[in-house]
Order: sequence, then C-alpha cells, then structure tokens
Amino acid sequence: MLNWILLAIIVGMLGWMGFNYIRVRRAAKVVDNAEFGDMIRQGQLIDLRDPADFRRKHILGARNIPSQQLKTSLGAIRKDKAVLLYENSRGQRVMNAAILLKKTRLSKYLHPLYRTRWMERKNQK
Repeated sequence: MLNWILLAIIVGMLGWMGFNYIRVRRAAKVVDNAEFGDMIRQGQLIDLRDPADFRRKHILGARNIPSQQLKTSLGAIRKDKAVLLYENSRGQRVMNAAILLKKTRLSKYLHPLYRTRWMERKNQK
C-alpha cells in the first residue's frame, strides 16, 4: 500500500513539473546567451531581482522591476519592443513573469533568460 502512495506522489510531482514546463514554453521563448546578447539593443531589458541586488550588479541598460511589483508596473512595459527578463536564481520569478505577461498579451515579445550567465561571460571577455 505504501508503495502505491509513494508512486502516486512521484507521478503527481512529475505531472506538475511537466504542466509548468509546458505553461512556460507556451508563454515565452527561452533564448540562449548569443541571441540574448543580440537582442539587448532592440528590446527592453527587465531585471526581476530585488532593488538591492540590482544596485549591486546589473546588465547595463536594464530596468529594475521587482517581480512582486510587476503586476502594478505593466504600464511601464512597451508593447512594441521585445521584453527580455532575467534574474540570478532558479528562474521562478521569470516563469511567473512570463505567465503574467502572456495573460496581458505581451507574450509574443517575451524572451526570458533564466540566469545571468550571459552577464558573467560578457564581463570575462
């Protein structure tokens, strides 16, 4: 009996992870570092981290809109330019922002990057 419960929990978790993966893929296009670097000048770069982290280090030209304030700051995002989202950690903020922007019909301009590895490589050159 315990084995069936454990199996059901594992299947449920895998199902939830798959559902979230599909939701994010429908909401946004994930770009690699090279494409991200090319798009910076054409799009609007939004840093979803906290203001303290943004002040410490950020990509030049980025605007700080913390993920908690994104819903109230949607008017600050232009609909005619690509939206590039980034953060440092596990990507949960970017996922939530991508889904929110999809709901507000900004999704066709949305290109999230889950980590700022691009910034680190750019600084090493």
